[in-house]
Amino acid sequence: MGKYVALLRGINVGGKNKIKMAELRAAMERLGLSEVQTYIQSGNILFESDDDEQTLRIMIEQMIEQEFGLSIPTILRTSDELQEIVRNCPFSDQEIAEAAASSEVESMYVTMLLDAPDAERMEKLKAFDFKGDQFSIQGRDVYMLFQQSIRNSKLAVQVEKLGVPTTRNWKTMNKLISMFEAL
Repeated sequence: MGKYVALLRGINVGGKNKIKMAELRAAMERLGLSEVQTYIQSGNILFESDDDEQTLRIMIEQMIEQEFGLSIPTILRTSDELQEIVRNCPFSDQEIAEAAASSEVESMYVTMLLDAPDAERMEKLKAFDFKGDQFSIQGRDVYMLFQQSIRNSKLAVQVEKLGVPTTRNWKTMNKLISMFEAL
């Protein structure tokens, strides 16, 4: 059985797209998924399944539409893919520490896309001046290191244009890996 994380985009943010995690876990179990766990209220759902990524994504999105009346894009990654994302971080520990020292909030994020961005969109992204914010695209994942905050960064706005994205901070990424290890 494969271990997956479903990353829901834009739920429980600013009072919009509200879904209670207990209700979401129960709905996921009704789909036949096992070992369902959630982490914080932003839509991180770990589970096990024999189905493939595309089948799972469609099942989960349809279930959310039917059960909660919301159209929520869902990005999936396997536990191996999530571990690879953290293992392949293009920024050094020193770069991350320096960015964190200049910011009052989390400075390291990963945006996970449904599909790898096309070359034209990547070239447009590279043309912007992001005032010290850095990024690296690896397949369908975009690593972002912010010098101040994701909240007012032009980089975050432009990355949104690469495709169907959802973004998580580095702390969440590492917590999800530790939860996978405990499964």
